[in-house]
Formats: sequence, structure tokens, C-alpha cells
Amino acid sequence: MDFDEYRKRGKEMVDYIADYLENIRERRVLPDVKPGYMRTLLPESAPLEGEPWQTIIDDVERVIMPGVTHWQSPHMHAYFPALNSFPSMLGDMLADAINCLGFTWASSPACTELESIVMNWLGKMIGLPDDFLHIPGVSKGGGVIQTTASEATLVCLLAGRTQGIRRFHEHSPGQQDAEINARLVAYCSDQAHSSVEKAALIGLVRMRYIEADDGLCLRGRALEEAIEEDIKRGLIPFWVCATLGTTGACAFDNLVEVGDVCKKYKLWLHVDAAYAGSAFICPEFRVWLNGIAQADSIAFNPSKWLMVHFDCTAMWVKNSGALHRTFNVEPLYLQHENSGLAIDYMHWQIPLSKRFRALKLWFVLRSFGIKGLQKHIREGVRLAQKFEALVLADHRFEIPAARHLGMVVFRLRGENDLTEKLLKRLNHRGNMHAVPASLKGKYVIRFTVTSTYTNNEDILKDWNEIRLVTSELLQELDVKIADRSRVPLKDTREKNEAFGSSLLLANSPMSPKIVNGSFAAIFDADEFLAKVYAGIRISNQDSPAMRRRVRGILMSGKQFSLDSRMDLVVQGISPGEVKNGIESKAITEDCEEVWEGTKGR
Repeated sequence: MDFDEYRKRGKEMVDYIADYLENIRERRVLPDVKPGYMRTLLPESAPLEGEPWQTIIDDVERVIMPGVTHWQSPHMHAYFPALNSFPSMLGDMLADAINCLGFTWASSPACTELESIVMNWLGKMIGLPDDFLHIPGVSKGGGVIQTTASEATLVCLLAGRTQGIRRFHEHSPGQQDAEINARLVAYCSDQAHSSVEKAALIGLVRMRYIEADDGLCLRGRALEEAIEEDIKRGLIPFWVCATLGTTGACAFDNLVEVGDVCKKYKLWLHVDAAYAGSAFICPEFRVWLNGIAQADSIAFNPSKWLMVHFDCTAMWVKNSGALHRTFNVEPLYLQHENSGLAIDYMHWQIPLSKRFRALKLWFVLRSFGIKGLQKHIREGVRLAQKFEALVLADHRFEIPAARHLGMVVFRLRGENDLTEKLLKRLNHRGNMHAVPASLKGKYVIRFTVTSTYTNNEDILKDWNEIRLVTSELLQELDVKIADRSRVPLKDTREKNEAFGSSLLLANSPMSPKIVNGSFAAIFDADEFLAKVYAGIRISNQDSPAMRRRVRGILMSGKQFSLDSRMDLVVQGISPGEVKNGIESKAITEDCEEVWEGTKGR
């Protein structure tokens, strides 16, 4: 392929990619193939002679696409997002053409310097303290782009291990590093990602899992109790991983409490915010980042939710010296005249070389701007809220863990196998894709807004698919799920004598529509009604319809529905006043006179 054909084929590929993404809704999300499907479509050996480009590209639809899980589909809800964007793809196209290997500053100065600059940009966007930024003469820390959050966790665990062994030598010299390493113990929540466990396996250290509280959150007290137990057993605590946005339920560890414990025992605190970290560019979500000043490292994936395609993990450390002590190797052929004066990222990572990933991140940050990326994050959260509301309105389902950001976990009420069968059937149909998780023994379905292209109609379509498959499944299994939100009228009256049946029988056009709202009437809460619901009717208080309604209330006697109590509160009349005398007012008076007579009370 020469320059002219590359230009032609390159433009064709751009068109193919644009068509693919533009029409991705038409493709089945989960492929309907079996393991080994491709063996029957391709020869056993590579071709001896080169083939025409058109023959190769034709095989993309015949061979590749039937086996692709379409992560950019608006009906893809499994895992966390793996987004892309046109600026990101164009940035990587240029990086692939340059194809520099940025292991030292000298190997490609632009690669190193752009990475340090965009990592400062991104760190400031999420509100990191200056200690984590590249500020010569001020900070010892800085940011680096790793391949994945799993790699970032491993890098920080190894750096923490080096620091832990070094600190032990300071007060207890004489032991070999291997002897100390055998006693090291790290900590994380039982909700932490499996990559934390893998990091401990590679680092040859023990990992202790602390049970999360009912909110799936790692708390300081539980962590400290475990640390004290291990110290008494002769072990050496050295490292803690706090998760902000767990994989199972997008739960958040208490960073303030965990940070206090780590500071007390001088442990390395790493923060894994792989998914949720992108949301911290929005100030309203930054509350979960409180306590970050006590952390030693933090990492999240712009490749998940920030429109930068895989791979791209942003990682910051407070003290890059800890990384240098762990990964520093400097043979003569890697030294240069600016060694020690400029950043050499080979000392910040496990591989020697690195791709020019900063280029695609730079393109995205400049193309969308902070406001554009914030808008994207907020829209994902809004769509998740919409789905959550749909689930809550169906009595067959429950949401066993609080929704955070763009992820909802839900399940069918009842035994775990019922939800498991539902998920398998949904995925088998291929119209949408989700994966499970286990939360405190409950099998749940994870539903994450993962695509840039997801809109309201997509959410409704997926919910209708879930409802349809649920109805079919329950009918086949002859399973009925009771509506627990309904309260029998008899039981309601026993709980509240003032409750009247008009709530169940009537609603004026001005009344708020309450789904399964009969239970609300058991609360004798005039103040609640005044503050929360009365505002709905204020704009209609002078209408003829409202006047007739108030007159009807005065005629109704002792019992008041939720609607009636709202109308009285709006007009400054408490139900108690009606009991104490307003009801004796002549009800034969003209509506206007009744209105005027009650207006000032």
C-alpha cells in the first residue's frame, strides 16, 4: 500500500467507522456465536502472498462483526462504560503515525511534557490538591498515564511495599527484605475490585478483606480493628486501597475515616476511583473525594466515562520518589544529558516504554472543554435516575443498594435464581446486555448507562424489554410477586382514623397523581403536606374549581383524604379547625361567601 492508496483507504475507513457508530442501534448488542466460530471462517495458515485490500476489508463484516460485543451500543449496560469519541480516535490516529516510545524525556520530549501538562489539567479538573500535581520546586508528586486501573493499583501496591519494607528497616534492622515481605499485609473492602486481589498475588503479600457496612462502605473503625488484630499476630500492615465507586454497586468507601486510620498507622493509602473519578469534574459529585489530601495515590479511567477511548488510566502520586525507588533502573543506553532534570516516565511504571496516550486526552479536553464533559456526565446520571424511577414503579422489582451516578442495581423480589434466570434470558435475546453482581448474598443485575448515544427512548425501550421478559418468565414459572406497596383500606383506617376513602375514589385535575400513594395518608403530617405538596396547588388557589373544592371539603365532615388536606393547608385551614367549628358554617351560602369567609383563617 503506497501513499496514494493509503489516502484512499484511510478515507474509506473513516466513512466505515462513522457509519458503524451512526447505525449501531441496528446491531445486536451481544453476539450470537459459539466458542470457535471463527475457525470455520478463516484458513488455518496465513496467506503466502499478500491479498487485495478490498478482500480484507470485506471480511470485517463476514468474520469480525458477528463476534463483536458492541460496547458503544445505547443498549449496552454491562460493566462500566468504555467510551470513545471522534477527537479521541483522531488523536490516537496521529499518535499511531508518530509511534514514539516515551520511556525517557529524550526519547520523545513532546510525549513526556504533554503528558505532565494534561495530567495537571485533569488533576485540577477533579479538585486534587497541589501535592499531586507536577509543580517544580513545590510538589514531589505528579501524574502519569497508565494502561489500566489494574496496573495503577499494582504499581502503587509495589511502591507501598517498598516504602513499608524501608520503614521497617529503620526501626528494626537486621532482617532480609524477603522475611519482611512475608509478614506484610494489605487491606481493602470486600466490595473492592478483583484487580486489588490480583495486585496482592503479584506482590506476594497478604490481602485482608474488611466487611463493608450496610451501605457497602468501608469504615475506619472496622479497618482499625483489623489492623490491631494483625499487629498482635506479628504481621506488618503497610497498604490500604479505598474504593470510590465499587464495581458491584458504585458504593463509596468513607475516605475521611480510612485516611485518618492510614495516617495514624503510617500506611500507604491508594484510592481506586476507576469509574467514579470522571464524575469528580462536576463539583456536586466531589463530596465523595473529601479526605483525598490524606491519600498517597489515586487513579481513575478517563477511558471509562470521559470520552477517551481505551486504554488510558490517569494516576497521581504525592511522592514520585516512592515510584523511583521501586522501578528505577538506569543502564547507560537509557541515560541522557537531562537525566535527573526532566521526568523519565520509565521510572513511574512497570513497562519500559509507553505510547503517546496524552495526545488523545489532550484532543478530548480541548474539543469538549470542561463544560462539555460535565454536561455529558450529568446526562448519564439523569438517564440512570430515569431508569431507577421506572424500576421503583414496578412492584415486582427492588433496588437493594442506593443508586450512585450512572449505575442502578436491581433484582426481582424473591430467590436469587429468579433474577439469574431473568438476566440469562435478557442476554440471550441480545436486545440489551447486562451483567450480575452479588451484594450481601443478593444476586443483582447491574444496569449502567454506558454509551454516548443513549437517550430517553433507549432507556424506555430497554425497560420495556425487561418488563416483557419478566412477565413471560413469571408466567412460565407460575410465580406471583405480591405488591407490597399496597395497603388495604381497612388496615389504613386502623392506623389513621382521619383517613377517608375519597383518596381512592377521586382526584381533581389539579391534584398530584400519586402512584400507590394510599400509604401516605397514614401519616398525620400537616407540616409535611404544607412544605412538600402544597406548592403544587398554589398557582390554582384563586380558580373557580378550587373554590368549589374547598366548599366540598367543608361539607365532607370529619374524614379527609390526602388531596383534601393539601387544599385546606394551601388556604391556611387545618383539619383540626374544621373539626372545631368551620364545619358548622352555613353550607347553603354562596360559594363566593364561603370562599371569603374561610380565606382569612
